[in-house]
Order: sequence, then structure tokens, then C-alpha cells
Amino acid sequence: MNLKATLLGAAAAFALAPMAMAERGSDGQLNIIYWQAPSIMNPYLSGGTKELEAASLVIEPLARYDETGAMVPWLAEAVPTVDNGGVSEDLTSITWTLKEGLVWSDGSAVTSEDVRFSWQYCTADGGGCAQSEKFNNVVDVEIVDERTVTVRFDAPKPFPYGPFVGAQAPIIQAAQFADCLGPRAPECTDANFNPVGTGPFTVTEFRPNDVIALAANGNYRDPAKPAFATVIFKGGGDATSAARAVFETGEFDYAWNLQLAPDVLARMEAVGKGTVVSAYGTSVERIMVNMTDVNPDLGDERGTAAHPHPFLTDINVRKAMSMSVDRELLNEVGYGPAGRPTCNVLPGPEIYASAANDNCLVQDIEGAKALLDAAGWEVGSDGVRVKDGVRLSVLYQTSTNAVRQDFQALIKGWWDEIGIETELRNIDASVFFGSDPGSPDTFQKFFADVEMYTNNFDGTDPESYMANWECKQAPRPETQWQGNNMPRYCSEEYDALVAEFAGTAGIENRAAIAKRQNDMLMQDYVIIPLVHRGRVAGHSNALGGVVMNPWDSELWNAADWHRVSN
Repeated sequence: MNLKATLLGAAAAFALAPMAMAERGSDGQLNIIYWQAPSIMNPYLSGGTKELEAASLVIEPLARYDETGAMVPWLAEAVPTVDNGGVSEDLTSITWTLKEGLVWSDGSAVTSEDVRFSWQYCTADGGGCAQSEKFNNVVDVEIVDERTVTVRFDAPKPFPYGPFVGAQAPIIQAAQFADCLGPRAPECTDANFNPVGTGPFTVTEFRPNDVIALAANGNYRDPAKPAFATVIFKGGGDATSAARAVFETGEFDYAWNLQLAPDVLARMEAVGKGTVVSAYGTSVERIMVNMTDVNPDLGDERGTAAHPHPFLTDINVRKAMSMSVDRELLNEVGYGPAGRPTCNVLPGPEIYASAANDNCLVQDIEGAKALLDAAGWEVGSDGVRVKDGVRLSVLYQTSTNAVRQDFQALIKGWWDEIGIETELRNIDASVFFGSDPGSPDTFQKFFADVEMYTNNFDGTDPESYMANWECKQAPRPETQWQGNNMPRYCSEEYDALVAEFAGTAGIENRAAIAKRQNDMLMQDYVIIPLVHRGRVAGHSNALGGVVMNPWDSELWNAADWHRVSN
């Protein structure tokens, strides 16, 4: 099977594979490798995908999304709707009921107190919750009885499924995190590294940026699951070594985020030990443009809205940077059939994809030069443009990865060609996507002029995702440097659209607002999208039950994974 056919068909094939479950723990050890190592097991304190996915083995939401993007009940008995009475007729509340008999891994009962507390935890002042946009418009989580809560909103909420849905907004145990509210949240090391959960596995040892050891949860709600007694979740290294560990040496059963050139991946798969699985969701490789000054002389105000960037606040510079990029070539070099060039940060589902920015698909070096000329940026003797004594010289950072370094090299060449001097920096992925508020090297801290990475969102509705670029979402010292608005973009008009989206019903109307939000960001050039990436992973041919899911955690159904004979 060629790579393209594999990418399109593998997930569907494995979804139909027969289950061969025996009894809990009967299949021994499962070995997972994520070349970006998790630094914490609390997704409320990290926006990094590696943390969200690792934590999803242990802590779970009320509902999540399956491989088709459909919402399915998880810890809840059912997904509330207006038709079943779970969502109020005026759309100002949603009532969830926990499944009967749910217990935490320590044997204590899961109750509505835990659900309410999870909201309180993420919204506590000074806590720096990385998923705070999930709780926009929530004014209370009211306890109805031991198993039932009503989430109340400050206005009609046509899409009331932000709180407690998907891997980004799980339920945490109130008893364990009771003393971890607000500024104390990052200090609760034991809870953040070893959360008590409801998922199929529990943490037995956590080594930040290295290895997580897990064991089957003896109190998991299905007595026959999980099939694996233990899990070794190895972090670090690079995408190439992770892929080899599955496809060539067979040391590992599952490798995540195989960000490799397509020909490299095809050669490895041809060895015959493993299978590539892929699916398109909403992942976009993009460049974030910093609207703030990151001069170290600014001390604690470095990288904050108090100090605008000395030249990236000029839209002509940002637009020229975008115009000079050849996205077709980047995709060919980096992703092949597992990617496609994009001009949007919101590339799908299809109804949300704007066509208003498609001119970015054609590289225009001469147009970029002319734009900078007209804006008064003159080429100096060294080839770097200058205006009023300010040089166009940028620090361009990303995580360490062969594809990303190829992208950096190509983009540096194009920017050099239009007169923008570019210094390249790559940071170990475990650190770059880490959660340490004291580190100067995280993508949230963003102490560079531009940075490149991929992001996406849970599910198929982009309301919470597009709220990432509200003014209040800018990471800063007061939020423990958490938040998803990496460019520190701030627009009253954009914030008004976020509020309008929250109260808009009808998918066509919601899509129109999402497109307007996307187009504002694209036409302000604070985000430069490059490639709409499919999620690509690999698993051993001896691992069954894997169903690639681009709408939630890739490990969403790990309770169903099991050993099969080759």
C-alpha cells in the first residue's frame, strides 16, 4: 500500500478491526513514545498537546468527540440537548448527569462536587488556567444532586459544550486539588504529576520531560479494561527516532506526531513492522508574529502589551513576510499527502473554511519588496531594510524537528531576499511546549519575534478556539504566562465577535462569524498559516484497537487497545 492510500484508509480499516479483549491487564505492557516529552499531567496548566494527550490516559471529561467528530457521552450518562431536556429552552443552562457508580482511581465516589470544583479551579484568580476559554460565559456550576450539575451561562449559549467536553476540559478530583487554587496551582507538584483520575490508567511514576510509568486503574468502570497491565510513556528524542522505534526496531507500540518527510515515513513503513495512521482535523502549522517587544532590558514587562514591538506592529512588514512564503514548496518538502497549503488558521470543518485569503497560496517576492519600499523600509548596504534607525531583524524560534528546521531554512532564505534579516533558533520540544512559568524558552513566554508550531482544537465547533485571540488570552506574568493568544493580539472588534459567536445559533450564522474572525487574524497578519496538517502517527502491527481521532486526544480510546498476533 502506498503512503497516500495508507493515510486515507488506515484509520477506517482499524476502526473495523475485531476486538480481542480478554481480562484487565492480560496483555502485559504497552509502550508509547512521544518525542515531545510531557512536563506535567494537568492540562489546565499547559496548552501543549503532549500534556493534554498524556493526561487523557488518567483524567477524563463528561463527553468527548469520536473519530467522526460526533460528541459522545463519557463520564456523563448522555449528552444533554434541548430535545432531551438537558439544555434549557432559553439556552442559558445545560444539565449534566454523571454515570451511576463512577469512582476515582483511589476508590472514592465521583460526584457533582468534583465537576463544580473543576470549573472553580480553572477560573480562580491568578491561576493561569490554559483552558480558560472553555468556561467563557459560565456564571455558575450549580449542584443539583450528588450526580447532577447545571452549568449556567450569562446569556443564551447556542453551543453550550465548551465546559467539561473534550480532553482540554476534564474533571479533576476536588479532594486532591482543594489547596491548589489560584496562584498555588503550579505549586501542587504531587497533584499535577500524579492526578487521581477516572481513566483506564493511573500514574505510578512521573519524571518530567522524560518518562511516565502507568498501571491499569483497578477501579476503572469497565472490569474487562484496559487490556494492558502497565504503560511506559517515553518522551524526548525526535520524530525520526520515535518512528524507528515502532517501524524498524519494534521497541514501541505507538509513536505520536510523526512529523517526517513523506518519503522517509514510507521507507520505514515498508519494513513491515508497523502501520501509519492519519486523519485530517484542524491542525495548522503556523508562524505567530509577536506584537510586543521582547528586549531583555524591559525586565518583567518583556513580551507584554506594555511595550509594542518596534517594527512588527507595522502591518506592511507582517504582510510582506507572508507574501514571500512558498507554501506549496513547504508542504512538498515537509508533509506531502499528509498536508496541504493553507491560508487560514481555521481550515475546517469545511463549512468554516474561508476562501477570502487564498491569494497567499501564490508566492510573491517582488510584491513583498514593493510593499516594503512603499512603506519606507529602505535596503541598507548589508541588504537589511532600515527605517528611522530600526533594522528589520527577527529572531525566529521553533521546536527542534527536522521538518521544522527545513521550514526555517527556506523561510529565512525568502525573508533575507526581501530584506529581513533572520536569526534561527530551535528549542528542545519538551521545553518549548512545556508548562514551566519560570522558563524563558516556552512557546507561551514567546521571547522571540516570530515562532512556529502547530495547534488545533477539540471537536468540530470552533467557538472556544477562536476565543483564543481575545485580548484577555495574552500570556503575561499575572496569568503565570498561560493563555493561548501568543501574538498578544488585541482588538475590540475581535473581542466583540467572540461575544457575538457565543450567542449565535444556526450553523450557517456561526460559520459566518468564525470566517470573519479568521479573516481578521489573517488580514492583520498576526498569524501566518503555512500547512493544514493531517495528524500522523504509527503503531505496531501487534497493537489492535487504534482508531485515529483528529477531533480529540489521539489516546481517546486507549482503554480498547489490545495485543494482537502478527
